[in-house]
Amino acid sequence: MSKYPDYISPLREPVATPPSLVDENGQCCFGTYDKPFERFDLVKAKKPCGKWMPACMNKSRITEWEAFEINMKEGALVSAVYNTGAMGFSIFVWFDKRTQKVLSWWNPVIPSSKAHVAWRLIDDHSYLKTKNSEYEICNDLLNGKAWAKGYSKGKCGTFEIDMKVTRLCPPSIVSIPFGPNKPLYSEKDFLRAEGKIVVNGEEFITDGNSVSIIDDHKGYYPYKAHYDWLTSMGQCEIDGEMKDFAFNLTRNQSIDQDKYNENLIWVDGTSYPMPPVTFTKEKRDSKTWYVRDERGLVDIRFEIADVFYLNMHFGIIDSYYALPFGTIYGYVTDTNGKKYVVDGMVGIGEDKTTRM
Repeated sequence: MSKYPDYISPLREPVATPPSLVDENGQCCFGTYDKPFERFDLVKAKKPCGKWMPACMNKSRITEWEAFEINMKEGALVSAVYNTGAMGFSIFVWFDKRTQKVLSWWNPVIPSSKAHVAWRLIDDHSYLKTKNSEYEICNDLLNGKAWAKGYSKGKCGTFEIDMKVTRLCPPSIVSIPFGPNKPLYSEKDFLRAEGKIVVNGEEFITDGNSVSIIDDHKGYYPYKAHYDWLTSMGQCEIDGEMKDFAFNLTRNQSIDQDKYNENLIWVDGTSYPMPPVTFTKEKRDSKTWYVRDERGLVDIRFEIADVFYLNMHFGIIDSYYALPFGTIYGYVTDTNGKKYVVDGMVGIGEDKTTRM
């Protein structure tokens, strides 16, 4: 019998992770899993992009990245190494909570073969180096640990990171179908952060409340793709005590939002799945987002302070990407019916639309 209410599908309960996301017959597995995958073998998937796409094109259709996110007293960071199949790049985006402004460093690489995204989180690393930047994320997440170290120079000055992280709660590991045999895999981990970030010579040192989320991501996106995402991490007052707390809310092109989504609360060493949500905004560049579900279990208002944009329009590639930072208000509810008021916590979002 499920330990969750009936509004949570049994497929949202973690089960034993198979050895590979793609089996020997090229069929992909879908669901929620308890440990990092040993193998993905995504290039061996059978017709993930439809009958018209030959198997030799599979590799070019895979998008993958590993993101390393930090929340500290003075600011919040989103950093990542990307490989889109067409190109690779890294980013560092620092949101200064004191000024409510974003500083960013974008480091493109062509060809994509020079951008290495970890092929698994058990014992591999993500790495990218350019003339003005170098970044490495080392993973040992079977044991709940990871490290990140890098630097970049650009129009916003200089950036450095040297950080280690240790898991606080069970991970969120999902394989979501975007089609009959078209997987989108994601692993998200909530972790304690220890280390430093240096922005234009100013050093920021973590304290006992500094936290991190690692977001590993691999899969086949549709030719025309869109998703919205909102996360928060930090401390939340719960029953009169401040506790480590985070959530992840996404609306993507899952073919069944109830059975396959990655919406989750992390708190006090435990994780709780959440129902599907929708994102509402008056227009694309609205400064206010609303994220809600149909049962009144999630009701979030996201007030945006500043946004990093990365838009690409050339050849066969057309991409709109907004990465907003700001403050959230409202609440989320766990599967025991407990409501968590998140007023004033940092919010980090994404609004991404691609044709690629």
